[in-house]
Amino acid sequence: MFIQTESTPNPATLKFLPGQTVLDAGTADFPSAETAGKSPLAQRIFAVQGVTGVFFGNDFVTVTKDDGVEWDHVKPAILGAVMEHFQSGEPVIDSGEQAASGHAEHSGEDSEVVDQIKDLLDSRVRPAVAQDGGDITFHGFERGVVYLHMQGACAGCPSSTLTLKMGIENLLRHYIPEVTEVRPVAV
Repeated sequence: MFIQTESTPNPATLKFLPGQTVLDAGTADFPSAETAGKSPLAQRIFAVQGVTGVFFGNDFVTVTKDDGVEWDHVKPAILGAVMEHFQSGEPVIDSGEQAASGHAEHSGEDSEVVDQIKDLLDSRVRPAVAQDGGDITFHGFERGVVYLHMQGACAGCPSSTLTLKMGIENLLRHYIPEVTEVRPVAV
């Protein structure tokens, strides 16, 4: 098994590509070791000292490290954990657990606008963010403000505010006049 790695815009996060499907659908975010209970793969990765976050996409795993740890010290152990997991035949996430679909539900008078926002996020934004090892989820729309949550490599990335404000906000405002602002939410 050959696992490729790619850097991300977040210097504390690396993207690992195992060359096979990680999740069939959705994403899974494990911002701490305490949240990894449902995932044998996330548990293996968190067993590596210095790992502070794990995120799964369709064909990648992003791992975030502690600031005081160098990639040269943790990368080989993470590669070993990922390889060991895929060779074990264990599931990435225990059966019965679901990966996140990506967006909060929204109903009401502005549900048509929300559908447009979600469509643009799915078609234009999420693929680009996934290339950087992360995901973005819709959390609400109220009085012209879109609330989004950055995950994976994008969470805590130095350029995430710029991505939200200059990239996503401008895109949404261009196509959907009802959108006036984009704000991050912490989950």
